[in-house]
Amino acid sequence: MPLIPEEPQIHESAQGPRATAAAGRPASTPRPVPGPRTAASPRPGRPVPGPARPAAPRPQPGPGPSPAKAQENRSDQRSTPELQLITAAADGALDAAEEALDLLLESGRAPGEVLVLTTGDPHPWATHELTFGEASYWAQQDTGDDVFFAHGAAVERAAARPVVIVAVNGGDEETAAKALPSALARAGALLVVCGDPQHVTALLGAGAGV
Repeated sequence: MPLIPEEPQIHESAQGPRATAAAGRPASTPRPVPGPRTAASPRPGRPVPGPARPAAPRPQPGPGPSPAKAQENRSDQRSTPELQLITAAADGALDAAEEALDLLLESGRAPGEVLVLTTGDPHPWATHELTFGEASYWAQQDTGDDVFFAHGAAVERAAARPVVIVAVNGGDEETAAKALPSALARAGALLVVCGDPQHVTALLGAGAGV
């Protein structure tokens, strides 16, 4: 009796399609993008550099602008600061500004580099410090050791800082229309505005004469 060849066994492949990469995570609350970092604020977690090696002698430069003047010229040629809008209702703009401030400080920004402005109710810190007199209050801005909080109505007295945060938390339209363009002029690297984006855009445009 002829032998019937065994039919080859077909094994089902255990290897299915490879799993695709996980989908992107859901977007979180808008976070301020840290602006250009100054040399005075190193990135957190980085070791402090050791003593620098002695540099090789360089030929003395001829007559020209001093290093301070050259730095000043570079500052004059600096582009406009980065603008970030964080959507927030008027009654939540101050909370959004506080969160933005926390994130910036966590990213390595020095407290003395940040100015926070409000258009409606003043920040509680400013209210408290003003009870000791305006001279004492504004003197803290001049030291530049910590975050300074001011009201938009007094923005002309506020000094320029690398980062300015504006909470559009109500107030009259005139104050907001004055505070936003002035804040943009005082922000060296980053301006964060917490409020209604359309309203903010209109106020910035009006202040720039658009």
